[in-house]
Amino acid sequence: MPEGDTVWQAARRLHDALAGKVLTRSDFRVPRYATVDLAGRTVLEVAPRGKHLLTRVEGGLTVHSHLRMDGSWKVFAPGQRWSGGPAHQIRVVLATADRTAVGYRLPVLELLRTADEQRAVGHLGPDLLGPDWDPARALDNLRADPARPLGEALLDQRNLAGVGNVYKCELCFLLGVTPWLPVGELPADRAARLPALAHKLLEANRDRPVRRTTGLRGHDLFVYGRAPRPCLRCRTSVRVADQGDGSRERPTYWCPTCQPGPAPRPGGPSASRIRRRPGG
Repeated sequence: MPEGDTVWQAARRLHDALAGKVLTRSDFRVPRYATVDLAGRTVLEVAPRGKHLLTRVEGGLTVHSHLRMDGSWKVFAPGQRWSGGPAHQIRVVLATADRTAVGYRLPVLELLRTADEQRAVGHLGPDLLGPDWDPARALDNLRADPARPLGEALLDQRNLAGVGNVYKCELCFLLGVTPWLPVGELPADRAARLPALAHKLLEANRDRPVRRTTGLRGHDLFVYGRAPRPCLRCRTSVRVADQGDGSRERPTYWCPTCQPGPAPRPGGPSASRIRRRPGG
């Protein structure tokens, strides 16, 4: 699942394959850019920004893409068979003399002036893996809406950029609270730890092929994807319910013993509507 660490890895692969090289071919397979030809331009760099990828090319242009749930970039050597999916799922091809980068199922693909990149990514909060990382600002952003469930706030890229559904669940477990706890009710000591903990997890995983948050042999994640298996700490069955992120429902995992607080009842209303009543 593409999160900030996954996108950072994709940017590094693309940068290593393309940066400093002249494009011999570009093929945009979306109607808006069907006539665009970047051949002859040098790729300057590929940079991640949260979950966004910015491929900057000579002449002040940037290819902006976003993977969301299903998108991917694959890099191939000359003569190597393309294997990222069927041809009709290809959205763009960028080729140099010795590498070809192919973007599959990219839900967001646009060509911008590099000077206008802020139009695409200016709304993002501090990037957990970027040079602009600012833990104090990230915490202030999260606290700006104290009634909002913590899980929803963590997924809002305007607060801090790079946390996806996996890290949301793991962070809430490590903080010992449910994803439905209002941000304003997060104990002060745990709120103060949150930005540094999020940064630590993504930093630790940005170079790993398999994401790990536990440090336990044979177990990569504490709760994500584990329902109804027992919690690694207390052996209570891990639960799962949907929680919204502002655009869609996401399967959300938690341990009801290690993470006390508001949560959906089994068979109860959608978790996206769960709110704890005052005094509840």
